[in-house]
Amino acid sequence: MHGKQGSGEAAGHHGELLQGIFEDDTGLLRRGLVSMPYRTLKSRAEFLPNEKMREVDVFPRRCEKAKRAAEITLERYSAARAGGVLGVTSNIPVARGMGSSTADVVASILAVLQSLDINLPPSDVMQIAVSAEAACDSTLFSQQAVLFAQRDGFVLEAFRRSIPPIDFISVTADTEQTVNTLDMELPQYNLEEVEKFRPIRALLRKGIDTSDIKLLGRVATASTWLNQRFLRKPRLRDIEEIGRQYGSVGLQIAHSGTVIGVMFDPASERTAENMYLATRELVWSGFDATVIAN
Repeated sequence: MHGKQGSGEAAGHHGELLQGIFEDDTGLLRRGLVSMPYRTLKSRAEFLPNEKMREVDVFPRRCEKAKRAAEITLERYSAARAGGVLGVTSNIPVARGMGSSTADVVASILAVLQSLDINLPPSDVMQIAVSAEAACDSTLFSQQAVLFAQRDGFVLEAFRRSIPPIDFISVTADTEQTVNTLDMELPQYNLEEVEKFRPIRALLRKGIDTSDIKLLGRVATASTWLNQRFLRKPRLRDIEEIGRQYGSVGLQIAHSGTVIGVMFDPASERTAENMYLATRELVWSGFDATVIAN
């Protein structure tokens, strides 16, 4: 017997504005991040429960983490202990550090919850997501920017506003490279690096609260270079220099992926022209580059 069909949607991202290690409310150091919005990237899930099934069948079959997330949600919130059929569609590039796995997982959780007529706060949804895939990003919190503990599944700091629109050029220096986030060794920051994240966090807070794109560019650039030694991005200096020539406010990366963002302020009247010129030079220099108006 089929129950009510549910659907869910979750966004991808373009890496992070900031990723590092930060104190929680008790003074304990936690790994944390702030995702860089990429508003047109989406995963969508449809779930049809079936009381005759004891497991979840997922299509496509490769979406094992989404299947696991759906099953965990059913185990915790379905009295019938039923299974069902889960379908996932997405336009998010895989293994590039753009949140494809987390988006699939979150969309699947939301689809199952809708089929059960259950509404959970984002914090509870992210706890399920972490149970399903060990680490996740912060894109579920679309209405408010947060510093998110991706390995623990909770918010380290909620800011007063959402991240303002930021235009960027999406650059891939090595189109053949892919990254499995969960197979990566975790960055081991030294004491000097840990201390550097404190003022960067304060600058992030000010940049978000005042919607100051230039401050956010400084935050992202600092995070980019602090993390470069852990997963090196080829020719990063070349990309930064081309961006600087054309008025870029900063550089951001997928800290556990392959994409690089050359950031621009959409409020600047020369941004469209500068992004076109910078993209042209990046392509001439051998990079795969695409303009993203966010």
